[in-house]
Order: sequence, then C-alpha cells, then structure tokens
Amino acid sequence: MLTSLENHPISKDRDLKELMEKAVQIRNQQWGNTITYSRKVFVPLTNMCRDTCSYCAFVQHPNSPLAKIMSREEVYESVLQAEKMGCKEVLFSLGEKPEKRYEKARLELKKIGHTTMIEYLAEMCEWVLRNTSLIPHVNAGTLTQEEIFVLKPFSGSMGMMLETVSNRLLKKGMAHHGCPDKVPDLRLNTLEITGKLKVPFTTGILIGIGETFEERVESLEAIKDIHERYGHIQEVIVQNFQQKPYIKMANHPEPSIEDMLRTIATARIILPPDISIQAPPNLHERHRDYINAGINDWGGISPITKDFINPEHAWPEISILNETTRIMGYELKERFTVYGDFFLKKIGFVSDEICNKLNQKADQYGHPQNQILH
Repeated sequence: MLTSLENHPISKDRDLKELMEKAVQIRNQQWGNTITYSRKVFVPLTNMCRDTCSYCAFVQHPNSPLAKIMSREEVYESVLQAEKMGCKEVLFSLGEKPEKRYEKARLELKKIGHTTMIEYLAEMCEWVLRNTSLIPHVNAGTLTQEEIFVLKPFSGSMGMMLETVSNRLLKKGMAHHGCPDKVPDLRLNTLEITGKLKVPFTTGILIGIGETFEERVESLEAIKDIHERYGHIQEVIVQNFQQKPYIKMANHPEPSIEDMLRTIATARIILPPDISIQAPPNLHERHRDYINAGINDWGGISPITKDFINPEHAWPEISILNETTRIMGYELKERFTVYGDFFLKKIGFVSDEICNKLNQKADQYGHPQNQILH
C-alpha cells in the first residue's frame, strides 16, 4: 500500500499542464493520430446483483417490478436490430451473481433451464457468435477460472472495473460496504486469472467515490504489474463518479474536471503504452480536454441503446465526436471489441472461431474495413 508519493514520478501537486503534455507525448508515440470507438449494443442481461454499491443506479432489488433477467427473445431482438445498424460489439453487462443471494434470481434462471447467470450468459454469447456478425464482450464482474473457461470460447473480450484497491471503501458508510465482490483482492485475482488464461481484458478505475489520489496511483500500479506479467489488458477506463438523486451517494461531490484530467494523464504515464486509455464521453462534455490529457479511445458508443449504468447521460452523436476529434488533429476510427494486436499478433488470446471472424472483417491494422463515423 502506498503511503506517500514523495518518491513517485507522479504527484497530486505536479503541474497539470506538464502532466498532460507528457501523457500526450506517450499517447502519440504509441497510437499515432488515431482515436477509436466501438460501435456496440448494450445488453443488460440482468439488473439484479448481490452487491449494493452506494453509487450504483443500475441494480434493482428483486422486490422491484423493474428487476429482471432478459429473455432469450429480448436478447435476440436487440442484437439483430444492432446488426442492422452496423454495430460490431455486443456488450453483455450484468449484476454479479444475484442467484447467490436472491431466490427470485434462482427461480428466474430455473425457468430458462439454468442454475447460474454465467451459464445463461455463455448460451447468449454462443448464440451471438453463431447467428450474427457481432462479437460478444462480457462484463460479468469477478470470475473464477472455471467460469472463464466456459465463457472464453464465445467471447472476444471480457471486462471488470477494478475501481480501486482501497480496502477502506469496504467500511461502513463507504461506497463498497456490504459488497462481497468489491473486495480488492478478489478483483485483482480475476485480473490475474484472466491473464494466465490469455483473455483480452478491459479494466479501469472509478474516481470520486471516496478514494485518495494516492490510492488511484496504487490501483494503476497494480494494473500495470499484472499486465507486465501477462500482457492481456487491452484498455483501462478512467471513469468519473456521477451524482444521481436515487442512490445512497446522491449528495456526494463529483470529481472536478481538473481532477479527471490529472487522473487520465496519470494513468497514461503510469500504464504501459500498449494499454489503451479510455474515458466515457457521455459523462463529461470536455472532450477536447480529454484528448489533451492523453486518451486514445472513447469506448463503446451505441446508436440504439442507452448507457444503462448512467441512464441520465446520453451518448454523444458519433458524427459530433468525429468532428471534435478531427478539429484536435486526430482521426476517429471504429474498432472491434478486441484490439487488433490480440488477433493479428498475439497467439491464443481469442478462439479460432472468433479470430477467423475478425480477420475476415479487419484491415491490416485490425480496424473494421467498413468504418462508420456517424
């Protein structure tokens, strides 16, 4: 655990302009003048979860009439509509293991012939892979080795926000109190296992939920250490906490734009250059500043589904994001859920079926041949 940044190259007191300039230099050397986004459909397979994070607006208690597990037909309809609109990624997002806590979740799963959400998720990923041109990305939280074995053949990539390595946030009154899946060691273990099993992985930190700047640095260093052992982390998201009237942290202050820019630049400087840095463009309007802080990716943007995690914040128009990127001297390009290196250069990170599917649709750099920038 870091107790001081006195001897660290990054300090919360370091000049912000200097930090951002260094971050941009690193970004440009590795990623050139390209900034990417993934055209996706957001499929919230279930909004039930055994965790009760104080900042979460996605999760519904089983007693709520809004709590549900999506039916097969609902998933099919959403994905097929997305395919017609040129989407290439299916983002399966779901609460963590609700069947371990709630009878309703167990009963709903039993009705569709499953005992766990991971079993049902694997079935839906396989259907997408076999029946559409899209590639699944799985965001199911902490995973065991057995669960990863079940999901890997049918998913191009997986993801889980590390959020923070701070155990303080597990204490009563803090953001992760009463959340069994938010224990930092468990989340780091998932990063470790996915590394050993060669899973292209997305992770990230959530800032403004009660952590210190030192703890952010420690979280980034932990991600760096794991990636240097396994080389599987394709992108890191720097996401800012957002107030909402119906969450426990409704009155908790949001991080400032300066705080966000400092953290983005810090992430770019600390993390290996081959890890993509992403910041959600719908959670702040300062897109030019984000580019100047060192991001090279806007993440997944959907032309048909809202951001179910932050439903009050609409996705920006891709055409407007394209114009902003161009004005800043960069070129917006569409990408797959799997970054090019993981199916063009690295061996064993995606199944043969997915690799063949991607190679048929990719250019020499791993981007989709049919670019959609509107």
